Amino acid sequence: MLIPHPLLGPRDAQEFTYLGDAALLNRPEGGDEAAFHAYTHLRDNPAGPHRELWYHEQGDRSWLVVTRDTATHEIVAAELAMDVKGAAR
Repeated sequence: MLIPHPLLGPRDAQEFTYLGDAALLNRPEGGDEAAFHAYTHLRDNPAGPHRELWYHEQGDRSWLVVTRDTATHEIVAAELAMDVKGAAR
């Protein structure tokens, strides 16, 4: 599987480490225990397009948000995580 790195072009998925759901970028603020419990323990397992965090461990050590179809493994998009997090603010 090739991941289209936004800065380096297509890279083999073996260069990356998969972290999980990109919703982890949206850590809840404050002392809401229910929200933090959901953030820490509850995950969706969708069939279809899903945003995921990937770490380019054997490359430039960047974090990417990869939109991947979990049924076909087709990569739809890849963005730098810092750009996604910055846009969410």
